[in-house]
Amino acid sequence: MSLILTTDSVEPKERLAYWNDMICATYVQLETDAVQSDDFSGSIVTHRLPGMELSVVKSSAQKVLRTPHVISRSSDDFFIVSLQTQGQAIISQDGRDAHMSPGDCCVYDSTRPYTLHFGSGFEEIVLKFRRDQIHALLGGTELLTATTVEGHTGAGRVLFSLIHTLLNEIDRLRPAAAAAVANGVVNVLVAGLQSLPACKKAELSNLNAYHVARIRQYMDEHVRDPSLTIEMMAAHLGMSCGHLHRVFKNEAMSPSQYLWSQRLDACSRELIDLRKANLSVAAIAFSWGFNDAAHFSRAFRERFHCSPREWRQQAAAMAIAQGQRSADERG
Repeated sequence: MSLILTTDSVEPKERLAYWNDMICATYVQLETDAVQSDDFSGSIVTHRLPGMELSVVKSSAQKVLRTPHVISRSSDDFFIVSLQTQGQAIISQDGRDAHMSPGDCCVYDSTRPYTLHFGSGFEEIVLKFRRDQIHALLGGTELLTATTVEGHTGAGRVLFSLIHTLLNEIDRLRPAAAAAVANGVVNVLVAGLQSLPACKKAELSNLNAYHVARIRQYMDEHVRDPSLTIEMMAAHLGMSCGHLHRVFKNEAMSPSQYLWSQRLDACSRELIDLRKANLSVAAIAFSWGFNDAAHFSRAFRERFHCSPREWRQQAAAMAIAQGQRSADERG
């Protein structure tokens, strides 16, 4: 479902304040510094997909700030990606400045201060993810913020192509397909970040990376087993529990956190799969290794900021809206 916000219907003298409210409601709590003028304008078109929010922003020159004071008053915990499509931008965080031209992309973290500077009118595509989604796949992200990923080659080019295709087809995607595409976007984004020099410097040794991959593969293969424990994994893989934990010392998630994350993600996908509509929430949770419905609901809400039932209802509403649009197009 899409949400369109614009300053067009607002009196010129009230547009800056209205715009600041718009970006705070769409992204995180922010402060906007822009020159008051009668021709200031801005619009945001937001599409909400399972696991990702995608928006297209068009506006006049401005500076957007995420200050320590603002951070102290909010609990926003997101990883945000800007893909520049028109105009120039400078994104600053963690002592670095990314100079953005059309075709470039860059990431920043809502838990630390940052500044977005647009010297003239611009357009950008913004992706917003839960921070733990990215941290589950990539450690050391504080080394990768405010660093330009060029969009004319490699993973950056693939990401731009994927996002443009998604924007063209987003109103026709069923919820399960949209979730799969969002997951693909995350994987391509991680591939792009892994190509950055700072990420390569922080890579684990080949032997340690080998053990991490073995452990994750074992968890992926046994993710549905409710009796799976660290002790079982260690015994099967021929290592002590202490060694297994040491292998994950530099990872964004511990082995247990990774396992629960995989289970929650699997449940989130099945809850919006129309082929699983006859299954109860509890049945889906139990099939993915959870053995306590109340614990599952709490963990799901903490991860996705809504209950499993609300997640499923949102997907059903999206499917109904898409069906209505298809009927209108045929009519």
